[in-house]
Amino acid sequence: FLTELTRLFQKCRTTGSVVITLKKYDGRTKPVPRKGHPETYEPADNKCLIRASDGKTKISTVVSTKEVIKFQMAYSNLLRAHMDGLKKKDKKSKSKKTKAT
Repeated sequence: FLTELTRLFQKCRTTGSVVITLKKYDGRTKPVPRKGHPETYEPADNKCLIRASDGKTKISTVVSTKEVIKFQMAYSNLLRAHMDGLKKKDKKSKSKKTKAT
């Protein structure tokens, strides 16, 4: 996943953006049953579902609780390496607010 994410960042370096989402994942592949229907699924372990997309290509992975620290360290290093294309914040809007008051 991290190597594919690196490729996505390099592909979108000049134009485009990469959208990354993280959410809790309990291992279900079917939706939660409605009221009145018994639930037969019991989650074994909490996991984290991570998805990345550039609009065309989508990649995803599931990280278990045992691997979270290791994955987080590698992920943060990857983000630091590819965060150089961010735009700077406009300071003009801040100075206009102070002049108005």
